Amino acid sequence: MKAVLFTSTIIVFSMFAGCLSGEPGSAVGSDNPCDQNIQIRQSDGVLRILTYDIFQGYTDEMIDDFVNQTGIEVEIIRTDDAGGILDQMMLTKSAPQADLMIGLDNTYLPTALKNCLLVEHSVQSDNFTQSSLDFYDGPLAIPFDQGDVCLNYDEEALAAANMSAPTSLWNLTEPKWNGKMAFPSPISSSPGRAFLAATHDYFSNQPGNEMGNASKWWRDIADNGAIFTSGWTESYTTYYTGGYGEYTEGYIGGAYITVSYCHSPGVEAYFAENYTHSTSLNLPRASFHQVEYAGVINGAAESDAAQQFLQYLVSKDVNSNMPFYNSMLSVVNGSELPEINGYRYHSDTATRSSYITSTMIELMMDDWLEEWKNATK
Repeated sequence: MKAVLFTSTIIVFSMFAGCLSGEPGSAVGSDNPCDQNIQIRQSDGVLRILTYDIFQGYTDEMIDDFVNQTGIEVEIIRTDDAGGILDQMMLTKSAPQADLMIGLDNTYLPTALKNCLLVEHSVQSDNFTQSSLDFYDGPLAIPFDQGDVCLNYDEEALAAANMSAPTSLWNLTEPKWNGKMAFPSPISSSPGRAFLAATHDYFSNQPGNEMGNASKWWRDIADNGAIFTSGWTESYTTYYTGGYGEYTEGYIGGAYITVSYCHSPGVEAYFAENYTHSTSLNLPRASFHQVEYAGVINGAAESDAAQQFLQYLVSKDVNSNMPFYNSMLSVVNGSELPEINGYRYHSDTATRSSYITSTMIELMMDDWLEEWKNATK
């Protein structure tokens, strides 16, 4: 067994010119337009995985287990968020610097597929839950975790302010909610983008509301002092009063409601020995069933190693622990949230998620993002 290596690397755009200055790789060419003009770097036996910085699944123990099983060296290349993963893949499309992508969700995946950023994998989907396959069940990406994106609110803060939980998204446009909301940007945040998509379904299916009122709602909450942040971490840990951010450096608070996951209160309870003052707002169609995917990058130098890691990632022993590794739900049949410390008890399930298809994402997301920018500027 050869020596193993595990390093964590933060991507800097200017790095890539240096990466291409070594020994020349080989160019891929075929009749398939997705195979044209791709420069493959020289193989060095190191599997490079592109993921986002918040991803907790790659604990040393998890990586070491894979390395010990296969003898394959692993390097993790991190970006700030899922949007950063797509940006890096697009930036290096003609000369990929990573072999495996882990972290694009179903609001970003259609763009990756449209731009030929992934190639076929060899993993069978027989043991995946149907909910993880509903959005995409094709050969270019596999689900590795899932969860319902929804609003979370601070029960104790509302009680102290003599406020009641919203029964409609329109409630958040009322004066009592002024300055008490934090939302991650859908431009760069996958939960933010998922919630944006959900609002379009929500306002298209409420009695008395017509198509287009989603943008009006975003404009109205912007006028009502909503805080917009670059990503989930800032919204949840810096501004949200109901999460673990209140115990971290840089905490500001002030936001009684934010975008997270319906099971986030369960995660809070797990880390706080069965205590949380956060809960989810379970409004029909105001949530989005998010699935996160992994896939072999088109032009990967270590494609065989990437395939092996995909198989490892969705194996039952590994994937059933996704609630601990990445605070998300497993995609393997028969897996459940753990009961320890109230994890399962405090986790909610969306009453009725929004209905958003891959075709809708591909056709409408750019327009939705542009409308959002205009509404919240």
